[in-house]
Amino acid sequence: MDSKRYKKIVQASALYDLIVSAPFATPWTFKWVHHGLGYFVTLPEYLPMHMLFANLMGSVVVVWSTLRLRQYNPIFGLYDGIARVLFFTWQMYYLLGFQAPWIVGVFAVFEITFGILQLGFRKNLE
Repeated sequence: MDSKRYKKIVQASALYDLIVSAPFATPWTFKWVHHGLGYFVTLPEYLPMHMLFANLMGSVVVVWSTLRLRQYNPIFGLYDGIARVLFFTWQMYYLLGFQAPWIVGVFAVFEITFGILQLGFRKNLE
């Protein structure tokens, strides 16, 4: 894979993350997302501690995705690929072991796809 194509993949994964994670970054938007998803899947009632962890995760991913969009560096794709494999692992763990809602599987497909694409590039990684 050439460098230009890899840059597009890293930036596409960052844009996906920004769009998907931004609604989890604040308590107000998290409540909206939780309510909206409830129309499509059965979700457990959330406690304030659930919202805290969702907000922390959403905030970190928004910052990380913004960095990857604004300041491209191929090494960011490598680290993001590693993180995606970890996310995919935990999503599968909850899907298979705890009957998580099916929507987790949709997110898992994006995680493993972007993870594999980003881990497959080795040129110019220092």
